[in-house]
Amino acid sequence: MDKSAFIQMGCYVYSSRGHFSIGKNTIINRNSILDRRGGLYIGSNVNISSEVAIYTAGHDPQSPYFSDFLKPVVINDYVWIGTRAMVMPGVVIGKGAIIFPGAIVTRNVEQFDIVGGIPAKKLGQRNHELKYELTWRGVFT
Repeated sequence: MDKSAFIQMGCYVYSSRGHFSIGKNTIINRNSILDRRGGLYIGSNVNISSEVAIYTAGHDPQSPYFSDFLKPVVINDYVWIGTRAMVMPGVVIGKGAIIFPGAIVTRNVEQFDIVGGIPAKKLGQRNHELKYELTWRGVFT
């Protein structure tokens, strides 16, 4: 985790030996869930809003033995994930994409796409000229 990354209080990180990395100037807001069991890669200048859930593990619903699986999640630079969105195992979110609040992301999201809904579907495209650095640091967070 880069020293400029910021995780607010109340976040739950699954303990595991799975790979976990967070890039520069990334902000993870309060009460989010980060599942690192299958590997979680979060880029730079990513804004993960409050109560977002990112999962990298699950169970095969067709398995008579309730077998589990692990699939890494990759969140590239400049992604913005809205409040209470959920990202499911195996998803790759492309650079600059926006996930609307409450969306459930079950498939990869292309660079600069704006997605929303259940399941998440493309709603538009974001400006490609992103130059900001996230530097907000709340008090008592």
